[in-house]
Amino acid sequence: MTAHLDFFALSIEPFSKEVEDKDLWLPPSKKNLVDELVDAIEARESVVLTGEPGVGKTCVLRALRHALPPDRFRLTYSHNATLGRRDFYRQLCLALGATASATAAAVFHAVAQHVEDMARERRAHPVFLLDEAHLLHQDTLDHLHILLNYEWDSKALLSLVLVGLSDFDDRLRVRRNRSLASRLHRRFVLDPLTPDDTTDYLRTRFARAGCTRDVFAADAVTILHEAAGGALRDLDRLATSCLRVATRKKRKTIERDIVSRVVKSATTSEGA
Repeated sequence: MTAHLDFFALSIEPFSKEVEDKDLWLPPSKKNLVDELVDAIEARESVVLTGEPGVGKTCVLRALRHALPPDRFRLTYSHNATLGRRDFYRQLCLALGATASATAAAVFHAVAQHVEDMARERRAHPVFLLDEAHLLHQDTLDHLHILLNYEWDSKALLSLVLVGLSDFDDRLRVRRNRSLASRLHRRFVLDPLTPDDTTDYLRTRFARAGCTRDVFAADAVTILHEAAGGALRDLDRLATSCLRVATRKKRKTIERDIVSRVVKSATTSEGA
């Protein structure tokens, strides 16, 4: 499994998920987005971030976590959005270190009380990061706006960051969710990678693995970018497959024929 590492003289898997927050790659557009998210949280606002699958939403959240001072902000991350309302709030209780009660009302009260206690004691501002928000049950969405309502809706004691696929924004626009939508101060859209982003990403990943030359030929990068559709997840998977094929063929430079073969194989597998 590691033959390609030896063949290309790589110290680590170049496209592994195991990357420290501080070493995350972000193109200028996404760096600007992280800066805007930090500004929103600094202002104690709540936001929604949407984008297509694999474009780097979780990567942006990790960059946000790294950018926010831990002594001033308490981040709670949740990715299990398919839970019912009671279990959803029980999960938040456990993440916050609060005691989770039996009933939905008691659990919600525990979360709200914990947030108020943090504000009263001037501890770190709580930030709830809810990933896969497009999977939230409607009964949970019906209730989320109450979580943002403190002291007659006069104080922002909690920031909510809802992250989901593009169609989640459509759900927020329906009349039933208007109360929640009105409390989300900013909306951000994460766009797919550009061709230049893909080139820079490949170079950065290889450099991190100890290789400073261009492993992919320019026309091969073009095919790779088009096949991945600007999605980081697909780019990682296809690039790793290309490395393995090139290793078997004893090719130090990955050219368009190898990428075309990998893309065709992947397309055939998906269609099977």
